Amino acid sequence: MNVPPAVLVVVGYILGSISFAVLLVRATTGSDIRAEGSGNAGATNVLRAHGKKLALAVALLDVAKGAAAVLLVRLVTGDPRWAAAAGFAAILGHVFPLFYGFRGGKGVATAVGAFLALAPLAILVCFAIFVVIVAATRYVSLGSVVSMAFLPPVAGLLFHAPRAVVTAAGATALLVLFKHLGNLKRLARGEERRLGGP
Repeated sequence: MNVPPAVLVVVGYILGSISFAVLLVRATTGSDIRAEGSGNAGATNVLRAHGKKLALAVALLDVAKGAAAVLLVRLVTGDPRWAAAAGFAAILGHVFPLFYGFRGGKGVATAVGAFLALAPLAILVCFAIFVVIVAATRYVSLGSVVSMAFLPPVAGLLFHAPRAVVTAAGATALLVLFKHLGNLKRLARGEERRLGGP
């Protein structure tokens, strides 16, 4: 495959810009998920508005596009800098999608996919942290922010990931935090919705 890796980083952004939440909800219900619930084009909002099956499909596809962005670059180069750039580009595409007025989701599922390819053991540890926090508190937002905050140190210190991958993990953690500021403010006021309840 004779394609410059920089081109595949752009492809990663375009892949990330495909909003499966918007597409699947529109195809199955005719509605716009961005006009429902929290207005977020992600699996958690789909879960609350349309149930488990559709939310699971959205989550799996969002994970897949993050992983695909990294794996495409690895077809042309083993340089972890390009792979990390492509993974982060996919996350950026999900959060700021080209096709939907740069109004997307919060990037967590796509980040899981990207780092499954970039730093699989680290993301599995962080996913376990996410599960524990959500099980204990039923706050998906809190689990998302805390688990992503652990990703850079877990990847770098525990599993000695390449510097580019740790840098991408840090940028991802900051992006996820930025996208969840509203959730954290509601959490501080006691107004954040719990999973499976008000």
